[in-house]
Amino acid sequence: MSTETIKRIGIRLRDIRQSKHLTQLEVADKAGISTNYYARIERGDTGISMEIFEKVVKALKVRSSDVLPF
Repeated sequence: MSTETIKRIGIRLRDIRQSKHLTQLEVADKAGISTNYYARIERGDTGISMEIFEKVVKALKVRSSDVLPF
């Protein structure tokens, strides 16, 4: 994925999380990942594997199409 796509996914995850009034800790716990790693995903500092993406989407209770910018 391009850097731009990674950043756009992170922004979308943050917007969804905030709209659901969840903290990064809550989403990370539900997804089974560290809070630090989840924060890096939201900032677009790191890519995200499909496995982790699926866990995060499930934790947020949204469809992948709600997050993906394409």
